Amino acid sequence: MTKKNQHVVPHASGWAVRGAGNERATSVHGTQREAISAAREVAIRQGSEMLIHGENGRIRERNTYGRDPYPPKG
Repeated sequence: MTKKNQHVVPHASGWAVRGAGNERATSVHGTQREAISAAREVAIRQGSEMLIHGENGRIRERNTYGRDPYPPKG
C-alpha cells in the first residue's frame, strides 16, 4: 500500500475522502465530520497526512500521522 495523503473534499452527496492523485473518492459521507473521521483512520493506518478542505475547496487544516520530520534535521 502506498502512502497517499487523504483529502476531505466537498462532494455532490456531502463530503468525500479522496487519496491524493485519485480521480474517484475512497468514500462519501453525509457530513464533513464523518468524512474527517474516515480520512483520519486511513491516514493513521498509512502513516500519511490528512488535509481538510473547506466548502470553497481551499485547504483549511492539515494533520500529519506517522513520522513527522519536525523539527527538521540540520
